[in-house]
Amino acid sequence: MKLKEKEFENLLNDLKSLAAQMGAKVRFERGDFKGGYCLMKDDKLIVINKLSNTQRKVMVLAAALKELGIDEVYLPPNIREAIEEMDI
Repeated sequence: MKLKEKEFENLLNDLKSLAAQMGAKVRFERGDFKGGYCLMKDDKLIVINKLSNTQRKVMVLAAALKELGIDEVYLPPNIREAIEEMDI
């Protein structure tokens, strides 16, 4: 799947909405890390390096959503395809 920069931005917004629906907070922070899914107390949290490019942010968020479990959630086909193709 080839995506343009604007399409990655749209996909990032769609994935952030999906994360919210699944009860996970998405935070963009600075640091020496790639990011990913974690639990902080009882909160589901996905932390993404804000200095990463949009494509990397999408990849990290897609991987975190896979880890959260998207099998039981309805996703539009284009979003499901994008998540399945993202591999970090």
